[in-house]
Amino acid sequence: MSDIPDESSVLTGHTDVICSTSIERIVTGRNVALERIKSVIQQLDDLSILTASIGGGTAKDWAMRQGHRYDCWLTEKTQAAIKAITCNIDRSVWRDLMLKSGMLALMDAQARDQWYKSLEGDELPAISEDNILSTFRQLHHTKHEVFERGIINVFKGLSWDYKTNSPCCFGRKIIINNLVTHNRWGFSLNWGWRRDQLADLERMLFLLDGKPVPDNRGDITTRLMEHIRDNPGLSVYEDNYFAIRYFQKGTGHITFSCPVLVDKMNDIVAKHYPGMLAKEL
Repeated sequence: MSDIPDESSVLTGHTDVICSTSIERIVTGRNVALERIKSVIQQLDDLSILTASIGGGTAKDWAMRQGHRYDCWLTEKTQAAIKAITCNIDRSVWRDLMLKSGMLALMDAQARDQWYKSLEGDELPAISEDNILSTFRQLHHTKHEVFERGIINVFKGLSWDYKTNSPCCFGRKIIINNLVTHNRWGFSLNWGWRRDQLADLERMLFLLDGKPVPDNRGDITTRLMEHIRDNPGLSVYEDNYFAIRYFQKGTGHITFSCPVLVDKMNDIVAKHYPGMLAKEL
């Protein structure tokens, strides 16, 4: 078996904590923007008092398009408005920082879902230099663990009902259930966790191969879906990493094209489950 790749080879182009992003510029810009927004809210409030005094209504009446009176935080009370606006800005900044950090490429679907849910919670950390540094130092410290967990989650998601799927390691071929649906119109790729699992598997292979992970708009699930749509008479898909043969009962047979990468995945499986590969061998 080959050695488990070090972080620099797996995280090609993403070895810095937050790449070259300027934390000071982000924090300063965020604080200046909030002060100016607060000033705008106060000015709108003053104008509302003036226009209401002459019978012209408040900003909620004259600042909204007729028939489009959606809530606008700029026309609400300053305290409530600034709290909501701050949360919205901070949430967007955290998303942007996470994208630039390269950490999302390491995470499997479950980990990404947990991250996005944490952004929607009530305890969202404020954007500050201390919070940014502590968050991404922790993420940087655990990035290899996060990456390995993605491989283990894919491995644990395999069904042991098939002899091809070894409970000890990744074989040259694996079989997964519920990948596709077949009806009188032909095949279609299923939505849900199986699709996420296939995308996770491709992402791990790209990272282990030292190559940048494709955008989710061009990942294996998108390409496979387009292949099925454009080739209704075929039941097999191939690319540089694997061949996927799909069957009417919904299963997908995935044959890996790069044994070296399978060895690297099995090194990680062996690390988490000591002795299992020895039993297989």
